[in-house]
Amino acid sequence: MEKNNKKKLKIVLLGCGGMMGAHVNRLKQMSEVEIIGLCDVNMEILKKFVEHNIINTSYKPKLFTNALEMYNVCKPDAVFISTPHTQHYQQGIQALDAGCHVFMEKPMVTKLEEAYKLDEKVKNTGKILVVGYNSSCSPEFNYLRNIIRNKTLGKLELVSGHLSQDWLRFTIGTWRQNPVLSGGGQAYDSGAHIFNSLCWSVESDIEEVFSYVDNHGTPVDINSVSSIKFTNGVLANITIGGNCPGGSSFMGFFFDEGHVEIDGWGGSFINVWKGPDKLKYPLITPEMGAISPDHNFIDAILGRVEALTTVKNGVVQSQLMECFYESQRTGQPAKPKQRFL
Repeated sequence: MEKNNKKKLKIVLLGCGGMMGAHVNRLKQMSEVEIIGLCDVNMEILKKFVEHNIINTSYKPKLFTNALEMYNVCKPDAVFISTPHTQHYQQGIQALDAGCHVFMEKPMVTKLEEAYKLDEKVKNTGKILVVGYNSSCSPEFNYLRNIIRNKTLGKLELVSGHLSQDWLRFTIGTWRQNPVLSGGGQAYDSGAHIFNSLCWSVESDIEEVFSYVDNHGTPVDINSVSSIKFTNGVLANITIGGNCPGGSSFMGFFFDEGHVEIDGWGGSFINVWKGPDKLKYPLITPEMGAISPDHNFIDAILGRVEALTTVKNGVVQSQLMECFYESQRTGQPAKPKQRFL
C-alpha cells in the first residue's frame, strides 16, 4: 500500500477532562490531523485520558503538566483548550505567543477587558481562534442569520428564548460552582450556548442589559431572566434555568414580515413563517453549516472555509456577560464599558 506522506496538522490538547474526550472523538474522524501532546495538572489525569481516549489510535502524544513546556517541545500548529473558564484568557495568550491556532471551549473569557486584549492578540498574530459553540455550525442557524442579514422577512425586531437544565444538582461539588474557576454559574456554562446563539445571529454590540438572577443559595447564578438591547435596536429576552429537570431549549425571532422558531442549543429544529404562512420546505442544506466546531476549526486552518465563531463573537458575548453580572450586583440596567469596533 502506498504511504500517505501528506503533512498533518500537529495538534496538542490542554485540559484533559470529559469534554476533551468528545473533541478527540471528532479529531479521530480527520485524516489531516495528528495529536502529538497532552497537558493537564498531573500525570494521573493524563494517563487515564490516554487509556480512555487515545490507546486505540495511531496517536503517540507526549504528556506534560506544563503548557509552555508542551509548546516548546512539540512545536504544534494548533491547540484545543478545555479548562476552567477563568483560565482561558492566559492560556489563550500563551498559546498564541507560541504560534498556535486556538480552539477555545466556551465561554471564550470571563472579563470584557480580557476579550478585547485577546482580540488584539489574534489580530497581531494572524492566527485563527474559534470558540466551541454548536449553533454556529448548524445549517439552520446559518440559514436564520442569512434571513436576518438579507432582511428576507424584513427587519428583525425581537428575540425571545429559554434554555433549561438540571444544572444545579449536576454540578454540585465541581469547579463549575466555584466562581474563582468558573467566573459564574449556569449563564456562563450551558447558558452560554443560548447567549451565543443570540449574539451570533443578531451581529450587533450590546447597548444595555437588565438581569434578574437567583443563585439558589450557591456562590453562582442558577436561574436568570435577562432583557437585552442591542445597539442596532433589536430587543431580546432570555431565560436560563439551572434547576429544571427535563431541560429544553427554544428561541423565537420576530421580524416585521414574519417569524422563526428554532432550537437555541444547536438548531435541531426550525419553523419559518412569512406573514401568516408557514414555509413548508425551507431551503436548508448541510453545506450551510459545519459537521462540528472542531471540523470548522481544522478546515479554517487549512484555508477551506471561514471560521464560524470567532474572537469577535466572543467579544460581543463578553459585553453581554459583563452587563449581566453588573446588573445582578446593582439591581439596575447595565451598559458595557467599551464598544467593539
